[in-house]
Amino acid sequence: MTETLIQKLQRVDPDYYVRERVVKIEAQLQRIRKLKRERNAVLLAHNYQRPEIFEVADFAGDSLGLSLQAAEVHDAKVIVFCGVHFMAETAKIVNPQKTVLLPNLAAGCSLADTATAPAVEDRIRELKQVYPDLGVVTYVNTTAEVKALSDACCTSSNAVSVVRALPNQYVLFIPDQNLARHVATHVPEKTIIAWDGFCYVHQQISPDVILKMRQEIPGIKVLVHPECRDDVLKLADAALSTSGMIDYAKQSNASEFLAVTECGLSDMLQIAVPEKHFYRACKICRFMKAITLENVEESLRKMQFEITLDEDVRLRAGRAIQHMFDLTSSKRDDLAIPADVADE
Repeated sequence: MTETLIQKLQRVDPDYYVRERVVKIEAQLQRIRKLKRERNAVLLAHNYQRPEIFEVADFAGDSLGLSLQAAEVHDAKVIVFCGVHFMAETAKIVNPQKTVLLPNLAAGCSLADTATAPAVEDRIRELKQVYPDLGVVTYVNTTAEVKALSDACCTSSNAVSVVRALPNQYVLFIPDQNLARHVATHVPEKTIIAWDGFCYVHQQISPDVILKMRQEIPGIKVLVHPECRDDVLKLADAALSTSGMIDYAKQSNASEFLAVTECGLSDMLQIAVPEKHFYRACKICRFMKAITLENVEESLRKMQFEITLDEDVRLRAGRAIQHMFDLTSSKRDDLAIPADVADE
C-alpha cells in the first residue's frame, strides 16, 4: 500500500511527497477510515483539495454534484465536506436529515463573500424599480442566504443554459462578473447585469503563460475555467467546469494539456489520467487548501464543525437549486433533491 501511495502522490510533487511524509499520511488515512466507519460518515472532496484528501474521499467532484451524490447515500448519517463553507451549506440544503461537518472554519470563499444577503436584497429592490421583470440567477458559489433570494441557481457548466431558459429579459447575475460576461457573450439577446465580484484565484491568471505554452508545445490543449478573465477565456480550446475538464482530458486524443484553474485540479488530473501530461497555469486557493488530514481526523473525532441553516432559508435556497434543474431539463445524473424542496 505504501509503495502504491508513494507512486501516486509523487506524480503530483516528488519533492514534497517523500517516503517519510507519505508513511505519515498513510497512518492518518487509516485512522480516518476507522473514524468514518464508527461515525457512519461519507467524505466529499472538491476537485481543488489536497491530493492526500482524495485518498480517503468517498466522492470527488464539483460542489453541487457532490452534494447531490451525498443525498443518494441513504445509510450514512454524517457528511464531512472537504471544500469551502458555501459547499457544505449546499450539502445541508439537499441533505437536511444528515449532520454536515466542515473540517476547518477557515475554509471560506472570497467570491461568495462579495455578495451578502442584505446587499443582494438592496440591489434587487433597486433594479426591479427599473426592470420590473428582473430575474435573479445565483452561481452556486454563494451563501445559502443569497441562494434563497434567487429565482434560480446555476453552475459554471450550465450558467448559459439557465439564463437562456429563464423567461426574464433582464437578469441580475450573482456574484462572479467573469462568469456573467461569459454568459452574456453566449446569450446576447438578454441584458445581463453583473454583480461586482470575482474569484481572486482565477482573476490572477493572465494570458501570458498560455501564449508561452502554445509557442513551446504546439498542439497543447488549453482548458480554462469560466471564472477566468475574458482575455484568458479567448485563448482557450474549451471553457469548462472542473468536472468538465476531467471528462475532456479523459476523452480527448490529445496527450498534453494546460489546465487553467486552481492548482488542485492539475494534481487530480495527474493522478487520475497518468498516461497524459498536465502543465499548470494555475494559482493556489488558500481557502481550499485550508483543510488538512489533521482537520478531517479531528472533525470526525470531535464531530466539528457542524453546518446549520434556518429552515426557511434552506427551503428557499433548495427551490432555487430545483429551478435550475427544471430550466435545463437536467436528468441530474439520476439524482434528486429532497421532496420537501422539490415539491414546494
